[in-house]
Amino acid sequence: MDKKPVSRRALLMGAAVTTAWAASPARALTRALAADALALPRSVEALIGRMTVEEKAGQLQIMAAAWAGGAANALNPIAPKASFDEQLEQVRAMQLTGVFNGNGAEMAQRMQRAAMEEARLPIPLIFAADVIHGFRTVFPVPLGETASFEPDLARRTARAAAEEAAAAGIDWTFAPMVDIARDARWGRGVEGSGEDVYLGKLMAAARVHGFQGKALTDDDAVLSCAKHFAAYGAAESGLDYNTVDISERTLREVYLPPFKAAFDAGSLSTMAAFNEISGVPATANPWLMQEVLRSEWGFDGFVVSDYTGDEELIAHGFAQDARDATRLAFMAGVDMSMQSGFYREHLPDLVRSGEVPMERLDESVRRVLAVKAKLGLFDDPFRRISPAREKQRILTPEKRKLAREAGRRSIVMLKNEGDLLPLPRSGRNIAIIGPFAEGQHDLIGPWNVYGSDAQAVDLATGIRAAVADPKLVTTALGSGVEEAIDGGIEQALATARTADIVLLAVGEATNMSGEAQARAAITLPKPQMRLVEAVAKLGKPMVVILKNGRAMELEAPLLDAQAILVTWFLGTESGPATADILFGVEGPSARLPVSFPYATGQEPYYYSHKSTGRPNPEGPLQPYKAHFRGIPNEARFPFGHGLTYGKVEYSDLNLPARMAWDGALEITATLRNTGSRPCEEVAQLYIHDMAASITRPVRELKGFQKVALRPGEAKQVKFRLTRDQLTFIGIDERLTVEPGSFRLWIAPSAQADGVSGSFELVQG
Repeated sequence: MDKKPVSRRALLMGAAVTTAWAASPARALTRALAADALALPRSVEALIGRMTVEEKAGQLQIMAAAWAGGAANALNPIAPKASFDEQLEQVRAMQLTGVFNGNGAEMAQRMQRAAMEEARLPIPLIFAADVIHGFRTVFPVPLGETASFEPDLARRTARAAAEEAAAAGIDWTFAPMVDIARDARWGRGVEGSGEDVYLGKLMAAARVHGFQGKALTDDDAVLSCAKHFAAYGAAESGLDYNTVDISERTLREVYLPPFKAAFDAGSLSTMAAFNEISGVPATANPWLMQEVLRSEWGFDGFVVSDYTGDEELIAHGFAQDARDATRLAFMAGVDMSMQSGFYREHLPDLVRSGEVPMERLDESVRRVLAVKAKLGLFDDPFRRISPAREKQRILTPEKRKLAREAGRRSIVMLKNEGDLLPLPRSGRNIAIIGPFAEGQHDLIGPWNVYGSDAQAVDLATGIRAAVADPKLVTTALGSGVEEAIDGGIEQALATARTADIVLLAVGEATNMSGEAQARAAITLPKPQMRLVEAVAKLGKPMVVILKNGRAMELEAPLLDAQAILVTWFLGTESGPATADILFGVEGPSARLPVSFPYATGQEPYYYSHKSTGRPNPEGPLQPYKAHFRGIPNEARFPFGHGLTYGKVEYSDLNLPARMAWDGALEITATLRNTGSRPCEEVAQLYIHDMAASITRPVRELKGFQKVALRPGEAKQVKFRLTRDQLTFIGIDERLTVEPGSFRLWIAPSAQADGVSGSFELVQG
């Protein structure tokens, strides 16, 4: 077949990328690598000079492990292209830098031995995996865990996941996902930290610290990978892989800061996003990879493509063919190719033709080898490969205890009319109705390669273990998740009629969230709604236990239940964690990290939106104002919302009237629990810049504190606000701050008043 002609656009783009690289500060930066923290040992540096071009290209190619479990194969659209024996031959030929989502320490041991003993040069493999929210012990999905508003909890669960994964030979995890997600239709929001930049930054840094531990050379540490660089969460219509077209200001203010927080915390790898940004795919975007990432931020780790991301440049209409895609991605700054095989197939010829300079190839190889050295692999390639340790570290009682703690601290209580919750442990007949009432399914949630629902505890089991008489707990499915069950509603009604309290276990299945699971309507599936409607007519006290991987539109009669708990996908200890909240072992303390809209049609909806020139004033909806027909331009359950078993009042705001330009404000308020039960309140600090050269959001989160309050107890919360926290991206696309008036709230959510006041930032 004749080779396709290369388009004029491709030639111009390729020339521009090559020229940009040659003149960029990134090139000078990488030349100085020997002087920085990732300096290569001399013995490793010498290996680069001994490698052939083909072997160098092999160091930049990672593939899915041929020896992998069924879960790993199901999570991506293309099965591994080679058998395990064929992959071992590729290792011996130095055609692989490593594999991902493999099958444990035994597999890693065999492959690493081939690399160190049978290849021409002894260069260790790196073993990677998707360890998103736990390894064998599974913790709440990241979105749910973020609801805890406890970065240290995220650090501890990431630490536990790293301990398990490292014992199975894993050096590198493709986590954390730090994409800001402001459209609940997007399925991958479940992997991130929600809609807020400040909270997202804290969680990104915490998870990096957790994965990487005290030192990357430790046998329980894994390299983190902040993903997806960048703006993947801004896909149009919430459709996965879709176009992103946003201003540079929005990119810098919203989508880039969590990445910077992850890199500042020590993450030494990042993954290029699938999406394009304003017409240029991220996988071939030199401005993003070189100007921002390396020149501005001084990032000295390496960039890996997402799964076949370089190959997808062809479908984008950006690359002419595989060779062109390889050149564009590599010269833009993507150091390592995942799964397509393009780098090992086409880089050698591109170097020989002069289209890719040898110096540029050596830079990427040096980055990859430097990180392998940082992981201690050149000192001991088998440091994380221990079948004995693998058995000792997984699913230990301590880790299951942490999973239970994380689960209950992730549950958000949206509603609790008449203080129906907590429930008594005895004397009540309880009916658990719905597709998630019982059974070891849909417990650990999406994007888990190594965990298993079979090792998790379901809702009915958790509740029966919590009550005095398990025989008083009955169950009925009533319906499937997205399909009716013949006679299901009748059976559910018969079960519910005998109960004093009905628990409705409804929501999304695991496969309704995650990659490629965009939803056009973020509602409860119709079969479940029919079940809810039928049960509601009985007039029994109802508690909705919602399973979900995103914000959802909640409709009547589900919305009319006396109590509603958002339980996400809680992982290994799902049932016990939920029971702990239901029966008051611990009170709910989590808050929504995403806004629950009135209707799907509001999406993308997020609390820190702009006011527009026609905001609706407080009170009834008015014509010719910014709102949809019949609903306000706000959330039904806003970011930061979450009830406790206490009753907390906010009072006594102490806010100085002026902030000096180089000074700070000390702000205090009083929280008082007027209820009869102890609670933990999340006091949230918000500001609004009332007039600026660039219009500002109606509110921005700048701090929060979790405060434990006994019944009747009052505590003062104190926040410190500085000028740096008032900055924004100005007209020149750089950080700026301007004197002027600011409104401030200390409140229990992004829509609550709490206590509020104003202050003036004064220059000079």
